Amino acid sequence: MTLDVHLDHPPTRVFPYFADPGTWHDWAPAVELRRRVGDGPPSVGSRWTAVDHIIGPFRVHFEDVLEVVEPDERVVWHSTSPWNSRVEYACSAEDRGTRVHADYGGDVAGWLRLVALLPTFVLARILMRDFRGLQRLLDAEDARAGAVAEPA
Repeated sequence: MTLDVHLDHPPTRVFPYFADPGTWHDWAPAVELRRRVGDGPPSVGSRWTAVDHIIGPFRVHFEDVLEVVEPDERVVWHSTSPWNSRVEYACSAEDRGTRVHADYGGDVAGWLRLVALLPTFVLARILMRDFRGLQRLLDAEDARAGAVAEPA
């Protein structure tokens, strides 16, 4: 599945959120936990322990692995079993914002195969929640910065 989304913020503001799993719980509703495995700066091959909240009481435990990072342009993540998935976020400047080309693929395992049976438009709506959450987060940051910048 591929989504093309416009966000009203430049790539220098948008991209860092796709590249840092530690922020995902702030804007992606299904993300419950991302914790870095190991020390040092994140680089290709870095891993994050991951927990996603799917439906009701169901949680999925796996790892996210950084496969590719091109700062402010492109990041690729691989999620281990049971997701067995890959997502690529490619960011490009568009007007005064960012065009995000998000490409999702994989072969989910176990009971998660039921998710793969959802119609494409339903999966797209679910995935779009992440982008709406990121837009709201960035807008709120701007509002706070504006409030601080205005004289009292």
